[in-house]
Amino acid sequence: MTALRGAAGEVRTRAGDLIAYATGSVGMGVWVTVPGLLLLYFLTNTLGVSPFLAGLTLLLPKIIDIIVHPMLGSRSDREARSSGHRLGMLRVGLLLPVAMVAMFSVPAGFSGASAALWVGGWFIAGNLFFACFQVPYLTTPSDLRVGYHERTRVFMFRMLFLTLGLLGAGVAAPALVESGRRGDYGWMALLLSGVMVISGLVALTGVRRLTAHAGFRMPDQQAAHSTIGDIAVAWRDPDFRALVLSYLFTGTTTHLFLAALPFYTKYVFENSGLTALFMGAFLGPAVIAGPVWMQVSRRIGKQPGLLICQAVFVAGSLAPLLGYGTGPAVAVVGVLGIAFAGLQLFAFSMVPDAVAAAEQRGTVRAGAYTGVWTATEATGTAIGPYVYSAVLALGGFIATTEGQTVTQPESAHTALLIGFTVVPAVLMAAALTFQVRWKLDRTRHTG
Repeated sequence: MTALRGAAGEVRTRAGDLIAYATGSVGMGVWVTVPGLLLLYFLTNTLGVSPFLAGLTLLLPKIIDIIVHPMLGSRSDREARSSGHRLGMLRVGLLLPVAMVAMFSVPAGFSGASAALWVGGWFIAGNLFFACFQVPYLTTPSDLRVGYHERTRVFMFRMLFLTLGLLGAGVAAPALVESGRRGDYGWMALLLSGVMVISGLVALTGVRRLTAHAGFRMPDQQAAHSTIGDIAVAWRDPDFRALVLSYLFTGTTTHLFLAALPFYTKYVFENSGLTALFMGAFLGPAVIAGPVWMQVSRRIGKQPGLLICQAVFVAGSLAPLLGYGTGPAVAVVGVLGIAFAGLQLFAFSMVPDAVAAAEQRGTVRAGAYTGVWTATEATGTAIGPYVYSAVLALGGFIATTEGQTVTQPESAHTALLIGFTVVPAVLMAAALTFQVRWKLDRTRHTG
């Protein structure tokens, strides 16, 4: 079937195909949100794991991801070269819900170190399944033979559905486990895993339709070379390198925010129920912000839009130091959510821009580029909670088990607030300094 084309002759993807493809991001949003939002709190406040050990439990599985994602990126290129698609790895990723349920279904006799070992083991399994889905899924926009603005449109749909997944999980998960009982965590995981299964199956259909109608950018012959060689090719790309380093700090910041939010609501506002409200305030505006940022991209380009979002996040992160009440806090979190939508849309849609620019230089390794990108994302998801757990440990935060109540020292209260404000502001400022090195928007590649 002939691909649709816009007024300027640019291939235009069909909305129905984009919706099917983007539906896969709902399940991805569940996996990104639930462990990032609840796992550190689950370990320290329900399973009795010390902040230091809890941080390691979240960090060590992600170290494996740093190795695995580039390998899967290269493998995905080889699969595409031999079969003309990347669906095999996507199907393996559909096993992710199994790990999700097991991770939060900790046996009754496990606490402390044994509970950390159980959670960490299933977290590793879940991350591996997630990587098998994420790498080929996020490579799809780079595979499509579409132009600069159409790539942003593809990711706008994807970010809209991702935000819906983040929002649904971010509101539902804390509400379902508000009691803090172990059993509630297991039921929460089972319920949300059903959503993940459905979204993944629909996404497979969307990927097939998109590549059939918009064309498939076949990896070059060198895609069969080593993973290390693929990483070297991607890393030598100065624009892609700047984007990766910037997103490393961006991802670290946003996942620190997610991990810190339950502590912020409980110990600053003394109301754990506000976690769901704040997540709604963070992600609700992001649902409608995507199309707005899309228009910003068309007017001024992706790079300026991304820099604006990073600057807003720096300022918003410092705002809680003013010590305001619930109303202003919700407003500030909403502004951060709008910036978050832009951070995701601009950064992710710039990856296929780098791939298209590389093709013009004679290199087509979309899977390798995506593998490096998702490894960076996985690193940020790990470092963010670990940094916050380290701040808690330095402040003398006391871990508790289900039903136990302790009085935290004043130093712990200071640490959890500094970790929620100053630390993310510094991290996002670092992201901004790397992002200014991106140069591709000056030429607006259209390949």
